[in-house]
Amino acid sequence: MDKRLKEINDRKLEIRSMLQGEEKVDLDALEKELADLEAEATEIRRRYEVAAEINAEETKPAEVREIAKPAVVEERSKEMDLNSIEYRKAFMTYVTTGVMAPEMRGDANTLTSDIGAVIPPETQNRIVEELKHYGNILPLVTNTNYRSGVAIPTSATKPVATWVAEGAGSDKQKKVVGSIVFSHYKLRCAVSVSLESEYMSLSAFENALVDNITEAMAIALEAAIIAGDASGEPTGILHGNVGASQTVSALSYDVLTDAEAALPVAYENGAVWVMSKKTFMGFIGMTDENGHPIARVDHGINGAPERYLLGRPVALTDHVASFDTATSGACFAFLFRMKDYCLNTNFRIGIKTYEDNDTDDIVRKSIVVADGKPVDTHSLVKLVKGA
Repeated sequence: MDKRLKEINDRKLEIRSMLQGEEKVDLDALEKELADLEAEATEIRRRYEVAAEINAEETKPAEVREIAKPAVVEERSKEMDLNSIEYRKAFMTYVTTGVMAPEMRGDANTLTSDIGAVIPPETQNRIVEELKHYGNILPLVTNTNYRSGVAIPTSATKPVATWVAEGAGSDKQKKVVGSIVFSHYKLRCAVSVSLESEYMSLSAFENALVDNITEAMAIALEAAIIAGDASGEPTGILHGNVGASQTVSALSYDVLTDAEAALPVAYENGAVWVMSKKTFMGFIGMTDENGHPIARVDHGINGAPERYLLGRPVALTDHVASFDTATSGACFAFLFRMKDYCLNTNFRIGIKTYEDNDTDDIVRKSIVVADGKPVDTHSLVKLVKGA
C-alpha cells in the first residue's frame, strides 16, 4: 500500500500542476479524479490505522484485551465533533503540553503531516472574524474562498451605452473576459501562548489564542498584499511594472494633485491613499493656495482617528517605507482601489507543537493556506522617490 500511496501523491501533484498551468484542460474531469484519489488515499490510511490498532491490541496479554475493540475502531472512523467541549479541552491540552489523546484527533482525513491538531471551528470563526476587521489594509480588500487551481473569470473592459434614434439599434459589444488562477501558499506563524495557559480557564485560553494568531497572520497577510513578490507568497499590489508612476523629490501639495490627476475617473470612488504614518505626517502641516490644510485627522465613531488627504481616506501601514527612509526608485506611497485586490484564503487552521532541539524551546506553529492577486491595477498610482 505504501507504493500505491506514492503513486496517488505523484498523480495529485501532476493534476495540481495541470490546473495551475495555462494549457486548456478538462476541469471537471481533473477535479473528479483528484477527489477520487483523495478518497482512495484516505481509505488506505484508515486501513493502516485500524491494522496498527489491532496489532497493538494483540500484543497485550490476553487477560487485559478489550472485547469491545470493534466498537472502538468504529468510533475512531467517525469524524470528531471539533466544537465539542471535550475536543476543545483536548486541544487546549495539546497546545500547552504537546500531548493529545489519539481518540480526540478525528478521522484520518482531518489532519495533514504539517498539522498536529485542528483548531476548533468555533475558535477558527472568531479568528476569521477578527482578521476581517484587523489592521488598516485587510478590511479593505476583497476576501474569497475559491479552491486553488480554479480559473476565476475577470472582466477586462466595460460595455458602453450609446444614444440612438427611435427604432434604431446599437452595435453589439463583446465583453472581453480574462481569468485569474489562485495558487496555494502556506502561511506559517508561531503562536505565543505561554505555559501559564495550562492554568487558564478554557475561555481565557481561547481568547489568548485568537489574539495571538490574528495578530501574527494579519501582519503577514498585509505585508504580502502590499509588497508580496509572488514567490512562495501572494502577489502584492506593488509587484511588477503596473499602474501609473511619478517620481517625487520632495513632499508637496503638487505631489498630491498630480497623483489625483493620474487617477482615472472610473476608479475615483473607493480609491484610498496607502502610506506610512511618518509620510502622512509630512503632509499634515501643508496648505493649498487658499491656505486650507490638505490633510485632516478626524475622530471616527469608535474614537479611532480617521485620516484624509484632499478629502481622500488614508490607510496607514508599516509595510511601505516612509519618504525619508525609502531608497531612490522605491515606492513610498500609492493610490489604489483596494477592493480590486482579491485575497483567497482557506481558513482550515491547524496547530503543530514541537520542541526545538537547538534551543529547547517549545514551538507552537499555526498554518493556513492563502493566495492573493490584484485583479485590476488601473486605479494604481505610485509615488516613487527620486534621486
